[in-house]
Amino acid sequence: PRLYSISSSPLAHAGQIHTTVAVVRFNAHNRDRGGVCSTQFADRASVSDRIPLYIQPNKRFRLPADPDAPMIMIGPGTGVAPFRGFLHERRALGSKGRNWLFFGERSAASDYLYRDELEAMRNDSHLTRLDTAFSRDQEEKIYVQDRMTEQAPLFWSWLQDGASVYVCGDASRMAKDVHTALQGIVEKQGGMSAQAAGDYVQSLKETHRYHRDVY
Repeated sequence: PRLYSISSSPLAHAGQIHTTVAVVRFNAHNRDRGGVCSTQFADRASVSDRIPLYIQPNKRFRLPADPDAPMIMIGPGTGVAPFRGFLHERRALGSKGRNWLFFGERSAASDYLYRDELEAMRNDSHLTRLDTAFSRDQEEKIYVQDRMTEQAPLFWSWLQDGASVYVCGDASRMAKDVHTALQGIVEKQGGMSAQAAGDYVQSLKETHRYHRDVY
């Protein structure tokens, strides 16, 4: 099986399930290879085909219980998937909480997923902030964790206002780097020791304000 985050809202997209799938293609041992499921979608399935699937609930990776609570979402690449669903769901619910998205990819010209939707949400203030990091669009590589650190005082202010933090995407590097950046923001902006900052981040987890869906 291959697991993909649902990137739609049952309220905004009734009767539909959207996913955000990057097609995997690579060469190994002089042979072209592809991701089993992603190339099934891209190359071997037609619009009318029926493909078996199942739902695997993630009961912890949910919107804040308080519709007025701020929400910070960090989702580079296809990690943006659940946050697109979150944003559509919050709009459909009429939630008043502020929404901040960090999105990163290689190049804005070719990899800016849901660009029109996200920028429209920013323009009408449903997205309070949209910070992007396109790592190959300048000489120095910039990632979402760098954007977090650049906005450290504001990030800390949102935490102080009760914001929940969500991270989705690559577990091997991104999630670790984001976690390090988060702890660094807490340490510096909160005037804490490394130990106290670690305890603060742990308390975010324990109070269901720090959620990770990484793979």
